[in-house]
Amino acid sequence: MSLLIVSLDNTVLNVALPSMQRELHASVSGMQWTIDAYTLVLASLLMLAGSTADRLGRRRIFLVGLVVFALGSLLCSLAPGLEWLVVFRMVQAVGGSMLNPVAMSIITNTFIDPRERARAIGVWGGVVGISMAAGPVVGGLLVQSVGWRSIFWINVPIGALALFLTLRYVPESRAPKPRRVDPVGQLLVIALLGSLTYAIIEAPDAGWPSAEILAFVLVALVSLVALIGYERRRREPLIDLRFFHSAPFSGATVVAVCAFAALGGFLFINTLYLQNVRGLSALDAGLYMLPMAGMTLFFAPLSGRLVGNRGPGCRCCWPVRRWARAGCCSRRSTPRPRTGCCSPATSSSASGSAWSTRRSPTRRCPGCRAPRRGWPPPWPPPAVRWGSHSASR
Repeated sequence: MSLLIVSLDNTVLNVALPSMQRELHASVSGMQWTIDAYTLVLASLLMLAGSTADRLGRRRIFLVGLVVFALGSLLCSLAPGLEWLVVFRMVQAVGGSMLNPVAMSIITNTFIDPRERARAIGVWGGVVGISMAAGPVVGGLLVQSVGWRSIFWINVPIGALALFLTLRYVPESRAPKPRRVDPVGQLLVIALLGSLTYAIIEAPDAGWPSAEILAFVLVALVSLVALIGYERRRREPLIDLRFFHSAPFSGATVVAVCAFAALGGFLFINTLYLQNVRGLSALDAGLYMLPMAGMTLFFAPLSGRLVGNRGPGCRCCWPVRRWARAGCCSRRSTPRPRTGCCSPATSSSASGSAWSTRRSPTRRCPGCRAPRRGWPPPWPPPAVRWGSHSASR
């Protein structure tokens, strides 16, 4: 349910972006902030949410996350302008940071056998297909019939249902030895991600050589150097750099980062292209996303079963090739209607198959050939190791 509510919110929001842009008189960079403000806060607080759940209880933090996410969604629907919408999206992200990491730690601690865990993660990833199938269509209907503000209302009943199911079926659990809070590392992560995100979004308008952008890039570089130096000396760091000594972990992390970047960029650009360039309605644009949803729903459980039976292996490379094909199809798209290998539906289906087959291999790769000596690090408890860190993969 946590993955459903977060994924549904993202897919619905992308379909509503052109309508929001027209009503709020926002630029493309303003629309980027509605997406990236959420992602920025979410990425900054993932580790903190995982360690806090280990200390205070996973079920308790999960419930708090559901309440905050639903409240943020309600506030987004009442936002009077773009600035307030960005602020309320950040409130949403605070709740979202408490959902997926804790949910993944619950799954990994419940399914001990590697095969069962891989299959469970595959089914868990298949929920993305459900949200991708329902999100664009539901979002298109709501935007056309009621307005873009209604897309945030659907999170409230889903959150209430998830709250009820969690109270009824999810037991409370804690880590036997939770890690200490790392405030300095947390602030450095926020400074790094915030300054880098601002520079990337505002650079097209201000220009990369401008003093403002160069200053933010410098802040990002200084924060990165300081974060690495500080975390290496800390016994219980926020980000354990020893994980990156493992080549499978580093490789899977790179694939996951590229996949998230490709998916986010594809959804953002594709919905603006279909509605603003092709002139499609919100509902028609949502229907064009159905091939992506179908591929995700089909390949995610299949990928989990293959990884559980045969291991990750070269399956981490297959999604990269699919992303490349999707990028080529999108690059050759034109304002005129087109069918065949470069139609929007084809690029959508290629993106969906790549995204779904990425999840299970990258979540299983990091632990398959970890260094034996001193591995895993003795102090991070299992929930943090498989919960917070797996969410960043």
